[in-house]
Amino acid sequence: MITTAPENPVLRVAPAAPAEAAAHFRASLAFHTDVSDVAAALAGDGDPGFVLVDTRSTESWDQGHVPGAVHLPTALVPEQAGRLLDRSVPVVTYCWGPGCNGAARAALALAELGYQVKEMLGGFEYWAREGFAYETWQGPARREADPLTAPVRGECGC
Repeated sequence: MITTAPENPVLRVAPAAPAEAAAHFRASLAFHTDVSDVAAALAGDGDPGFVLVDTRSTESWDQGHVPGAVHLPTALVPEQAGRLLDRSVPVVTYCWGPGCNGAARAALALAELGYQVKEMLGGFEYWAREGFAYETWQGPARREADPLTAPVRGECGC
């Protein structure tokens, strides 16, 4: 009886050629950033070079948002972006977390209006889970970092 090894589900579709993979990942980084990088940029001295936009509802904003963020719900982007944002300053959008595409929809709307834009992966959920300070309608707040999201001094080390 001849047996063969089961098909490897990871390699069922072969990886792309290195040059193709590099182009893909370079392009991906042009559209996304992460919570730790945003936190580091905001913690630095001076202008971070972008404006952070919370695209969630007023109720979610009041529950907690990143300090210094601009509140612009996704549905209001077309009518309010011009009043709240400078087209010469790049925008980073965020919503609740990985299970929400509000930041991607807001980023699309902003790009269609002529803004340079990236999405902050992880959203407010991972901002809070990584232990970064946030603001609520009651004032400043902070949670202990989740060791699964921020295992080393509040950052993943990558």
